[in-house]
Amino acid sequence: MDTTEFTTKMKSAVGEAQVKAKEAFDKGAATFGEYNEFTKGNLEAVVASGKILASGMQSLGTNFVADGKSAFETLTAELKELASVKSPTDFFKLQAAFVRRNFDIAVANTSKNSEAVLKLANEVAAPISARVNLAVEKVKQTA
Repeated sequence: MDTTEFTTKMKSAVGEAQVKAKEAFDKGAATFGEYNEFTKGNLEAVVASGKILASGMQSLGTNFVADGKSAFETLTAELKELASVKSPTDFFKLQAAFVRRNFDIAVANTSKNSEAVLKLANEVAAPISARVNLAVEKVKQTA
């Protein structure tokens, strides 16, 4: 092999190496860009989830305050009614009616609040769940 042939082969090999290195760099840069976008999307999902949680907690708090105010007003009215009773029989009948009504209210409020908390939990998880689904899809595409 003469010098010219050797030089030509070396130039060709170096040229191929440069092309492959550039392709690898471009692919790495694209992957890094995708990773940055994916991470940004994850952060946005966490922020959205936090906003939903804060709003939901505020709404639940407002409902709890309203329920507490209503319970206090009901108790005040019941005490006034009990104070005006003339006989022990009427007192116990009235008290039994109050207990039944308050039990029903407590069950209804518990059910309502449980449903609201479950709904809120699902809403809070939705943005993050969407990101997990996207990650699973990306892994499937690369596999």
